[in-house]
Amino acid sequence: MPHTRSANKQLRKNEKRRLHNRAVKKTIRTQIKKVEEVAVEGAVDQLKQEILTAIKKLDKAAAKRVVHPNMAARKKSQLARLLNQKEAAAKAAPPPAPPG
Repeated sequence: MPHTRSANKQLRKNEKRRLHNRAVKKTIRTQIKKVEEVAVEGAVDQLKQEILTAIKKLDKAAAKRVVHPNMAARKKSQLARLLNQKEAAAKAAPPPAPPG
């Protein structure tokens, strides 16, 4: 336990920051999982929207040093590569023939 008033205040601040940082990291992980789910079954447009949301959250967290900027850049690169693969696959696959 802290002995001084300033150390006690610092302990309270650290606890608030820790909880906030954990919440931000959780939202990032949840958003990345959402992107992966959409990549499996969703359309490319929806995937693009989810990736943009994930990139925005990663950038904000990195700017505030909640996560390391290199980690954010790595995740953004992985997401962009996933999007490029899905777009290339969508272009390569012929559109379904109309019925009739």
